[in-house]
Amino acid sequence: MVDPDRSASLSRDNALAERRIGIILAGHRGDLDLAAEGLSDSDPSIRAAALGAVARAGGWTQDLARKAMSDADVLVRTRTYELISSAEGLNELLRSGLSDEDPLAVVACCAALGRLGIKDAVAQLAGLAGEHPDLRCQEAAVAALGEIGDPAGLAAVLEATKAKPAVRRRAAVALAGFEGKVVEDALDQLAEDRDWQVRDVVTRLRRDPIT
Repeated sequence: MVDPDRSASLSRDNALAERRIGIILAGHRGDLDLAAEGLSDSDPSIRAAALGAVARAGGWTQDLARKAMSDADVLVRTRTYELISSAEGLNELLRSGLSDEDPLAVVACCAALGRLGIKDAVAQLAGLAGEHPDLRCQEAAVAALGEIGDPAGLAAVLEATKAKPAVRRRAAVALAGFEGKVVEDALDQLAEDRDWQVRDVVTRLRRDPIT
């Protein structure tokens, strides 16, 4: 006997998948109107897909980014951070994302700040690198500091070389964004780290420097 509840659930899932695919294809076809229809969908996965479709179709705006960063669902907020290519007019709002209640959004926000080189966020990132309760956020903050490469963030990266192994690995890579004897001394220490993956990162960095 067919379970009617399961059948109804499968039908809803299939309908959702079809809507999502339709939105994604609209972006590839450059159909901005159809892609934008998904921005107000009740399902967050459709809204997130619509953001990417609108961006692909050439309809991305800072106003859209501003609205999407305030979405109630973390999936949409995270996708927004991934799509932002300019911080113009969004600097303060981007930095406020570091206080997001969901670690996944914080990680995505850190990545955006690092990618965009937002120096105004260095102090906040430094704080997250040493104090955030989620290690993923600490890692992301350290990585962002390395990408930005502002000397004001070096102390936090150096401190991260004493943290948990996953954070130390990130710190080793982040050090490539800085220069000086203190950086070389820190890398020398990490080259002797008790965690083999940390040691491996340093070996790879020195063999193939990040440029």
